[in-house]
Amino acid sequence: MLEIGSSTSKALCSGISRRRAIEIGTLGAFELSLPSLLRSEARAANGSGERIDHASKRSVILIWQHGGPSQLDTFDMKPLAPAEVRGPYQSINSSLPGLDVGELCVEQAKVMDKCSIIRSFSHGNGDHWAAAHWMLTGRLGATGSDRPARQPSMGAVASQLLGPRQKGTLASVNMNDGGFGYHGGAWLGVAQNPFRYGEYSYGNEAGRLPTGDHKSFSLVDGLTSDRLMNRVSLQKQFDDLRQRFDSNRTFQHLDTVDQQALDIVLSGRTRAAFQLDKEDAKTRERYGDGWGEQALLARRLVEAGVRFVSLNTGYWDDHGNIKGALDSKMPRHDRAVGVLIQDLADRGMLDDTLVITAGEFGRTPTINGNAGRDHWPQAQSILISGGGYKHGQVIGSTNSKAEHPTSRKVGVEDFCAIVYHALGLRLDDTIIDPSGRPMHLLPNGEVPRELL
Repeated sequence: MLEIGSSTSKALCSGISRRRAIEIGTLGAFELSLPSLLRSEARAANGSGERIDHASKRSVILIWQHGGPSQLDTFDMKPLAPAEVRGPYQSINSSLPGLDVGELCVEQAKVMDKCSIIRSFSHGNGDHWAAAHWMLTGRLGATGSDRPARQPSMGAVASQLLGPRQKGTLASVNMNDGGFGYHGGAWLGVAQNPFRYGEYSYGNEAGRLPTGDHKSFSLVDGLTSDRLMNRVSLQKQFDDLRQRFDSNRTFQHLDTVDQQALDIVLSGRTRAAFQLDKEDAKTRERYGDGWGEQALLARRLVEAGVRFVSLNTGYWDDHGNIKGALDSKMPRHDRAVGVLIQDLADRGMLDDTLVITAGEFGRTPTINGNAGRDHWPQAQSILISGGGYKHGQVIGSTNSKAEHPTSRKVGVEDFCAIVYHALGLRLDDTIIDPSGRPMHLLPNGEVPRELL
């Protein structure tokens, strides 16, 4: 029986509980885990924006480094600076002449000719939650003391306005949700939440998205496609009953969710993407396990038609012992990113797939007393590859300590504009806000001209 994933049961005016109402309304539906996942966390109001007619065929893979990666130890090395600024790592050459990167970025160094590095990304907010909300939604709202999402994520907006690139697959997938990230639909509703895969151990934040794996896309034992269609037909007989509850906006998109689940299960395309054992053994070896395996899954999901994939590669808030922390995680992150970009290029997929890596801010120019770096929103380096943009370049610069931009400052709305433009979305495209008014995707922002 399909149910909204809530542990409470409140009565409606008719005296029937919400839980019971949904059970009755979906009596003839298929007993699958997927619809429950799609409906989970259905607490926010649904928007009613319509699909647009100028969509591109592109997808996005956002590799999110929550906590804030260090620009000085990756793509904005300062080898002539004092030791407390330049940090513990040496520079190495990359495939882009004139661009040296940190010595732990071996795989990314090989693909820098296929990338653009924005060194001059900057904003003024050092609050993890506030900055992450701003980066991932294009608008301020949440703070460290008031954390619930106020706006839908870019992935949710893409899901609402574009949907998946191919019918019968998911619009968006998020891997390792947790920490400082806002990947959900907020007031756009549960139908625009990503399918969440994988676990992340940081904290136990309220409102985490539902999780699952390839088994979530399987028919239960004894339920064939024909029987499934018969049950869905039966379900339609209960539509009138369910319409009584449509005034409750939380449940406004149940029919959409049912149809999405049906398409996904019957096509088998998404389920097949999750079956990594079907992948060539040499390719799996190139990616490796952990984040590398998830980067491979991201590529397979894009091949299957998923529009927006976000992958969280760990916790980068290294206030102490930054060398020990980066020695552990940077090689794994580097392998995932570098191999992914090269693989997409080899398969002719890179131009139609935007790969972008970022966190909510950068790190302090000077190593602190605990051998770490603290929050520093004034400067961060961001990697961009594919997405139909011009690459093989460094955009902007910082001063001798990577403290602040000295040329071509790029801001948060510009970052979001890069993502939306790659998807074929215009900044003046609209979604319907909770008050019923059209709202532009971004209040400001533009794609840096160097990318076009």
